[in-house]
Amino acid sequence: MTATTTEELAPTAAVPPIKRRRGLSPERVKELTLVGLIVVSLVLFNMVIDGYLEGRLFNRIQISVAITALLAAGEAVVIIARHIDLSVGSILGVSAYVTGDVLTSQPDLAPVLAILLALAIGAVLGLINGLLVAYAKVPSIIVTLGTMAIYRAVLTEIAGGSTIVTSDLPDWLVDLPRSSIGSWGGFELRTMFIVALAAALILQLVLARLRGGRILYAVGSNPDAARQAGLPQALTVLVAFTVCGALAGLAGFMFLGQFGTVNVTAGAGFELAAVAAAVVGGVSIQGGSGTVIGALLGAILIEILDLSLVRVPQVSEFWRDAILGVLIVAAVILDVVVNKRYRRRVAAQTKALRSGAAHA
Repeated sequence: MTATTTEELAPTAAVPPIKRRRGLSPERVKELTLVGLIVVSLVLFNMVIDGYLEGRLFNRIQISVAITALLAAGEAVVIIARHIDLSVGSILGVSAYVTGDVLTSQPDLAPVLAILLALAIGAVLGLINGLLVAYAKVPSIIVTLGTMAIYRAVLTEIAGGSTIVTSDLPDWLVDLPRSSIGSWGGFELRTMFIVALAAALILQLVLARLRGGRILYAVGSNPDAARQAGLPQALTVLVAFTVCGALAGLAGFMFLGQFGTVNVTAGAGFELAAVAAAVVGGVSIQGGSGTVIGALLGAILIEILDLSLVRVPQVSEFWRDAILGVLIVAAVILDVVVNKRYRRRVAAQTKALRSGAAHA
């Protein structure tokens, strides 16, 4: 979904409608580019790594990408609104620890209630961010940089130096990373990945089909125009941060299941992965453009590179980080180039329409 569209000229009896060429939107171009990069990456790694394209790799990528994909989806919503959330890693940590602590003391708690608890914790922390940004008018980078430290301090106070360990958690949660909804040979569809995929698809449909999604793109594309048009700008930003926090809370629940051992450092560094996945996925840092599906593809590409480069002994850890940096810079450049070409195409189409109307 694009942030701006050409203004349709209503056909009249004197001016017949002019057919315009329908090209790919910038979002589709970026998504197709990502799919191509993922395929190329798999082919190249298969050429240099023995036994690369096996079910084990596919299964590991699914588990690894589930957490990053949820965080990237939430981050995408906030960035589309022309903001950023640097506290998602800390929200993940708080949600994972508190949920784990509750499950340790109440192992018979229903899984649905545990998931709702994690979502609620994340939503409340995201709501706090949203209130400060939307209504106190504090820049989001300042707010979330501060709450990143505050939430981490709260987690340290709650934990008091203790650690949640796998042996204290219920079996259904410990088995979650290995659970699947189907398998074909060595390839399995992991439950965690399906949950993350379903969340991304639902969120994408909401943004693309519902009025609230269109308002989000309008607010991110031009906040001043959205305000003058009477759109609920503050409420939209508040909801964006709340959704981002809720998804970070769900990611915290998955983190608890995947790693089992949770301490005060849980989730540290995940904010960089979330932002990187969203930006690499084509979400414009200028706001008003991008898709959740693109963020999901960005998370998949990053996780493929991360898991695969480890198996290439010639590539050091330094170069793995450098490659991620190159991806981010390349994504920003691609965003600028694609959007410029799209704007020129829209301008040309609009000029042609007006010219046709003037000569009719």
